[in-house]
Amino acid sequence: MDRIISKNSGPVLKTLKDMDSLLSLTAIQTHLFWEDKDQNRIHLDKQLAQLPATDIIVLPEMFTTGFTMEGQKFSETMEGPTFQWMKKWAEKTKAAIAGSCPIIEQGKCYNRFLFVAPSGEIQWYDKRHTFTLSGENEAYASGRNNGLINYHGWKICLRVCYDLRFPVWARNSADYDLLIFTANWPHKRIEAWDTLLKARSIENMAYCVGINRIGIDGSGLFYPGHTAIYDYMGQEKGKVPPDEEGYIRYQMNKEAMYLAREKLKFLNDRDTFTIQS
Repeated sequence: MDRIISKNSGPVLKTLKDMDSLLSLTAIQTHLFWEDKDQNRIHLDKQLAQLPATDIIVLPEMFTTGFTMEGQKFSETMEGPTFQWMKKWAEKTKAAIAGSCPIIEQGKCYNRFLFVAPSGEIQWYDKRHTFTLSGENEAYASGRNNGLINYHGWKICLRVCYDLRFPVWARNSADYDLLIFTANWPHKRIEAWDTLLKARSIENMAYCVGINRIGIDGSGLFYPGHTAIYDYMGQEKGKVPPDEEGYIRYQMNKEAMYLAREKLKFLNDRDTFTIQS
């Protein structure tokens, strides 16, 4: 059973001693080749090789296959070729590599958001809200872990695509610093993507990053990108042009965010709630 309790716990200003105040993140917006893991990794090789130095590199949801419902056919183990590929690039770039792909564990398939550090350490989050409109709930098991990880002294909350529509699941009850959504979000609902990303940053007073793919998938859905980074006040700090491959890199400042939280104190008035499943 997954049980998360949110509490009002007083001032949210934290000491920055022994913490890294600055963290750079690069979000890659790319075309994906339908259900072709090798071709997608080769395609991303070229993009990763050209990136400037950064702390974290984030790829779109299901970056090896596109949003396939053939989980059993395309899933890998946690030691499979995609993890090995991510590990290689994390070592080479000296940056954490993150993105979701189909993973199989104990006979169940998960849409798993992997976060691989240069050391080879791997942290992950399994998508909780599987997209019933496409039948994802039948192809992949719903996740039960909370998706909170730590990297370079930053508390990061990992979420996947459809999770964006459920603000309670993204609520900043743990005083995280950065919220990341990796996605395959179609053009027909892209206004919701833009609106909800900004809303999540404002209501949680945290940096919020949304990484979306471009192109057309095997189901005929068109994806326009709109990959973007918002700060803790909902200000857009960078956006990849729609329908183009590219990336945005932004350096986030934790000290400035904590000072804003202490001045405005909005998070101190959070509701207390419990999530059970």
